[in-house]
Amino acid sequence: MAWNFIAQLVVGLLLSALSYALTPRQRPDKPTAAALDDFSIPTAEEGRAIPVVFGTVLIRGPNVVWAGDLKVDPIRKKGGKK
Repeated sequence: MAWNFIAQLVVGLLLSALSYALTPRQRPDKPTAAALDDFSIPTAEEGRAIPVVFGTVLIRGPNVVWAGDLKVDPIRKKGGKK
């Protein structure tokens, strides 16, 4: 009874090793540099359609109509010894 279990275990391990050895390997593609066309950045173009959206939707390459009041605060750091 124990020999049967050991024989099945050995055969299973051999078949697993054989299937791993015979699996075709995929070569990874060489990375390419990203171009500006690969990104979907917001634009502000006159005459471009403004989509009407109800709910939560991901819009690729949106046309920015209004971005709010731009307020810039300078960063002032105090340095040196006190």
